[in-house]
Amino acid sequence: MQHPTTHPRCHLATVSVGSNLGDRLSYVVGSIRWLLAEERNALRKVSGIYETEPFGLRDQGWFLNCVAQVETSLDFKDFFRLLQEGEAFFERERTIRWGPRTLDLDLLFFDDVVYQDQELSLPHPGVPNRRFVLEPLCEIDPDLVHPTLHLSARTLLERLEDPSRVVQKGQLPEFIVDSHDREAR
Repeated sequence: MQHPTTHPRCHLATVSVGSNLGDRLSYVVGSIRWLLAEERNALRKVSGIYETEPFGLRDQGWFLNCVAQVETSLDFKDFFRLLQEGEAFFERERTIRWGPRTLDLDLLFFDDVVYQDQELSLPHPGVPNRRFVLEPLCEIDPDLVHPTLHLSARTLLERLEDPSRVVQKGQLPEFIVDSHDREAR
């Protein structure tokens, strides 16, 4: 699904969205709407919804995942903080690494930025190893080039050895993720 931009944006953020607790679809959709409520953000594209086998810790419920590309005038650190605020808003608890969660918002790419500190690594180091990221990413931007590996998302998916099951479940209704919807948080 692609939306026209109404305001000039200077950056493109690519975000993985996932949930495996509670009303998973509501968390996924709600988080996208929450991001778009920030007036400096506009949706460029969002993939369909995928049901995915857990990665890392396998003994938990399956996830619903998608990938969204958001045009933003925020810098990458402020955008990352916004993602963390979104996780907190949707009551994400960090108790077990790769454990169950109401919401997971991962900043995969921010333009071609390469950056690392204690909290944030760009590009996200898990991208080349995760089917639940690469399949929805290839749906919306198969030619996106990883800034350090210099390979397209399509090539990364073709070379992927992750045997996890990923099943496309459908598209998000357009009215739910309309980038002109500016509901108050």
